[in-house]
Amino acid sequence: MKFRLIPALLILVVMAVTVRLGFWQLDRAHQKEALEVNIMQFENAPAQAVSAAPVELKDIEFHRVKARGSFVADKVVYLDNRPYNDQPGFYVVMPFKLSDGGYVLVNRGWLPRNMNNRETIAPYTTPQGEIEIEGIARADASRAYELGQGGSAAHQSIRQNLDVTAYAAETGLPLQPFVIQQSSDDGDKLVRDWPAPTSGVERNYGYMFQWWGMAAAALVFGLYAARRAGKKAPAPGA
Repeated sequence: MKFRLIPALLILVVMAVTVRLGFWQLDRAHQKEALEVNIMQFENAPAQAVSAAPVELKDIEFHRVKARGSFVADKVVYLDNRPYNDQPGFYVVMPFKLSDGGYVLVNRGWLPRNMNNRETIAPYTTPQGEIEIEGIARADASRAYELGQGGSAAHQSIRQNLDVTAYAAETGLPLQPFVIQQSSDDGDKLVRDWPAPTSGVERNYGYMFQWWGMAAAALVFGLYAARRAGKKAPAPGA
């Protein structure tokens, strides 16, 4: 059986790439599974107190936290295109001035959109004075697909996404590098039925099998093509 060099090399390259991508997805799945275990441990641990002392994101993300202070209502941001039970709405994100002088952003919860005027914010209340809140530390207040800069020309407090570092520079507030996803209820009429921080590990396993399936298909095709080429080759001395 004769092999043609260039087609054989191409098939080997395809197999090598797809096998490597499959192992990469397997590694990603293992990383996410380890993260899920950590998240479960964090959820069952006592809530950490948030203060003005800087905390690195990697040291607090997904931990239960609590903070004492007051909301800064005039710097609220509404994150658009956040559906809940198939109903369009907003996340209400607001700075929280800590008792010792620092600040942290809080994702307070979800509000439905006014279907007649998308820029009309449904009524909700903001607690006055000093209170204590609890929640989960997250890297951001959730991210949605964004074209351009997002936001609304008529209502600049409505945005598609909110970067903590950029917002700190915009407002001049010394913000912690994370957002508290509030879980405690303070009677403000906001919905806090947060989606579980699932990692989508099943997708990684699915992609892994897809890549390895492509590698197997390339191998089968290569053997089939080589067999056909061998049959068509003239016999020695013919």
